[in-house]
Amino acid sequence: MAIYIQLLTLSPEGREKALEDPESILRAQGSISVPGAQVLGIYSVLGECDFVNIVEASDNTAMARFSMELGVRAGAHITTMPAIPIGRMEEAEGQGSAKLETEAGT
Repeated sequence: MAIYIQLLTLSPEGREKALEDPESILRAQGSISVPGAQVLGIYSVLGECDFVNIVEASDNTAMARFSMELGVRAGAHITTMPAIPIGRMEEAEGQGSAKLETEAGT
């Protein structure tokens, strides 16, 4: 399973809906059933976006489907980014340099 970060920016309609009913974002998320996708956390934030989601998904297809449905139901523009644990970056770095040494014949 992969972890994804979603940045949600509410549309004017989404803001109006959230102002009238603050639980609307949670209900929108709860109403989505995409096999292989599960919300791990949602945070309201200050700054350029309104909310940040942490989502676990089986693959990019499941994540794309979840993101599309959430954007429509919540009235939000969503930017979705895969999150790679730092430990995996170090592993990949070590494997990459070993592969380069082997290919170079050293």
